[in-house]
Amino acid sequence: MANAAVGIDLGTSYSCVSVLERGSPRVLANVYGERTTASVVFFKDDGQIEVGNQAKANIIHHPVHTVSSAKRLIGRYFFSEEVKKARAIYAYDIREAPNHGVRIGIRDEEFSLPEISAMVIREVKQVAEAQLGQPVTQAVITVPAYFNDNQRQATKDAGKIAGVEVLRILNEPTAAALAYGFGRGINQRVAVYDLGGGTFDISILEIGKDVFEVLATCGDTFLGGDDLDDRVLDLLADEFVERHGINPRNDPHAFEKLKAAAEETKKGLSVEEEFCVQINDVMKNEAGEPLPLVRTIDRVEFARLVQDLIQRTFKVCDEALQQSDLTTRDLDGVILVGGPTRLPVIRQAVTDYFQQEPKADVDPDEVVAMGAAIHAASLVGQETAAESILLDVTPLDLRIGVVGGLAEPVIESNTPVPIEQSRRFTTARDDQESVAIRVYQGESRIASENELLGEFEFSGFTKGRRSEVEIDVAFEINVDGIVEVTASDPNTGEQASTSITLSSGLSEGDLDKILRSDRAARVGAVKTAPSASEDKQSLESVQAPPESTHATGKDLAEEDAIDLADIDLEEDILELAESQRDSWAEDENERSGPGLFDASVRDLSAPDDDPEEL
Repeated sequence: MANAAVGIDLGTSYSCVSVLERGSPRVLANVYGERTTASVVFFKDDGQIEVGNQAKANIIHHPVHTVSSAKRLIGRYFFSEEVKKARAIYAYDIREAPNHGVRIGIRDEEFSLPEISAMVIREVKQVAEAQLGQPVTQAVITVPAYFNDNQRQATKDAGKIAGVEVLRILNEPTAAALAYGFGRGINQRVAVYDLGGGTFDISILEIGKDVFEVLATCGDTFLGGDDLDDRVLDLLADEFVERHGINPRNDPHAFEKLKAAAEETKKGLSVEEEFCVQINDVMKNEAGEPLPLVRTIDRVEFARLVQDLIQRTFKVCDEALQQSDLTTRDLDGVILVGGPTRLPVIRQAVTDYFQQEPKADVDPDEVVAMGAAIHAASLVGQETAAESILLDVTPLDLRIGVVGGLAEPVIESNTPVPIEQSRRFTTARDDQESVAIRVYQGESRIASENELLGEFEFSGFTKGRRSEVEIDVAFEINVDGIVEVTASDPNTGEQASTSITLSSGLSEGDLDKILRSDRAARVGAVKTAPSASEDKQSLESVQAPPESTHATGKDLAEEDAIDLADIDLEEDILELAESQRDSWAEDENERSGPGLFDASVRDLSAPDDDPEEL
């Protein structure tokens, strides 16, 4: 296949890769037949790095050296609420980096979040190369529609570190709609309800044959399947404390056992009315005696635990419908994306809200990667995909900071991209020599409640009296949703510009250093499928301790009670090829102190009697 470009759904919990072949997208499986890859990275003692479903087996045995759910941290500042929460629940070392960025400490090494994500991309890239029999160097990578510029830029950096030319950063709901409508010649308005492992998005699209236009998109980057797991985990942990007087949250190994149990409970309730967790040895008491946990949870109890989280998604849906000037009656279909949407409680809630059954002809685990593959093919000129046209929007307001701690919108949310827009300002003091321009992304009038994308100095403009010196500030958002800002003096032509890239905490120098070190190359090459006689030997390296497990959908159908201590992980991994199709693929504030410069500007579009100054 010439010029093969793939689509990669880089998920919080699982990732997926697809390619367009003979006019149809095909999901690429690894040698074990697994069509999704756990977004988990395990760092071995010998320096090698293992990624995927086998790496996930080490979360319980080596929690400090196994990184999961990195997508929830990528592009965030260390002081953000999501990072604070992650530091409380994950065993691996989350550190502060320059520019308030985030780093992961593993043994004597330190990794940026884009580097961790690059390792996952590297793994699925190798899966694709093994299937296609040729190098894969180009890809469309998907992100949640509500990702801000920071997170998008960090994801693009991850692709570059992985050795992939990122053709485009594509919103996940847009990709799902593209996969749903591709080649069908339909004219429909659809809602894409995307509940992944770490984020929730809702997008309203109008499909007109091969034109896919996003009318509105809204989301919550603090809400996903991991949060559903946490409700079950808290229930199990609280009851364990009540019974034994010991808090398992304080023991990393015990905590990871409960996390695994919570996730398996959620998965189990997608196919069974009730699920029984049995862990013979959560942890030991002071006398060295093992403390067990046995608990049955049914769908009714689970629904009570997570009902408020589900309702949060519909508040976001309300906002998207309002912004698109539509009601649920105006929609022709609802597409579900993300592993958690397999839960009957969520499917029923979605049915009740939208007053129609969700579409059943799309796989929520694979549809995003398939849409990304279709778009990737169109970008490299494959004739079968060239006719699809995507018209996307920016999910958040782009703002500039003004005096009083406020932030004025320059480009409003749900504006079609790419777009370039400018506003004219004036200096606020006589003979002012420079200004510090702060760029925010978010929906709040209060600057500190938005994401600070970056700030830069502009000087060299003509000096003059207050309000007489004009400065044009231009904002450009490209098709990836990444922002560039330019300030210029319309009289002299002097200008300063910046691509807002503080997102990942990586400077150009940092990125170059990471590329030179190429630590992502330590991700193990894709193995050939072992023969039956080699199965046991080849899987010994990923054998978890006796107390850990990963129960599959097949296991759930065969027994009522799942003992998380007794299941043989080796046998489970061998069965993954058969069961993976039914598995899940779950998918801030500024700390402003003094600015770089004591400078401010006045917005000419504001009333003269109430000037707004930076």
